[in-house]
Amino acid sequence: MNIDITTIVIIAITSLVSFKGFSDFSFFERYKFNVGALRRGEQIRMLSSGFLHADTVHLFFNMFTLYFFAPVVINNLGRVNFLLIYFGSLIAGNLLSFTFHKNEYHYSAIGASGAVTGVLYAAILLWPDMPLMLILIPIPIKGWIFGILYLLFSIYGMKNRLGNIGHSAHFGGAIGGYVLALFMKPSLLTDDVFTVVVLAIPIIILFVLEKTGKLQ
Repeated sequence: MNIDITTIVIIAITSLVSFKGFSDFSFFERYKFNVGALRRGEQIRMLSSGFLHADTVHLFFNMFTLYFFAPVVINNLGRVNFLLIYFGSLIAGNLLSFTFHKNEYHYSAIGASGAVTGVLYAAILLWPDMPLMLILIPIPIKGWIFGILYLLFSIYGMKNRLGNIGHSAHFGGAIGGYVLALFMKPSLLTDDVFTVVVLAIPIIILFVLEKTGKLQ
């Protein structure tokens, strides 16, 4: 698989900033996503938190996932649109996290997961039949099925506060990738109505649960 220069640059910068954060606690604290700091006006954290990671495993997993799904988006939409999806999804993920945790002043998060999930969801929308394999299910499944299962699991994780994972950032990133990909390639709305509709189902479920107060 040929890796585009755009992807290489994102991986390189994210890795450099993450390693800086590993060894510099004050740097890490200054730029991580934190509700209290954001409410004080430190909006840079909406973006900077996407370049920090908890450890090398966290960093590797995100960049490895980006390595596999970025080419689908770049080949279909181009480099500029890929960057818009990446950073748009990063911000969308952090905005959703802020919305759900706005009264938790100590809530913090880091990682490129929102951005990467947005790229992943956009890639699935562009190539719904791509074969993907879950770790616990060693049988290839179609991308659109994986996308639905992934977001349904994220809803479950958000509702039950499962693990030390920013499920809301993942979900917000997926929404960002979905909306931006449709905006950039509106022909999907007529050429592949099925995929557009089924990938919207978890998003609709999330907002219904939120409006009815059943997400908490």
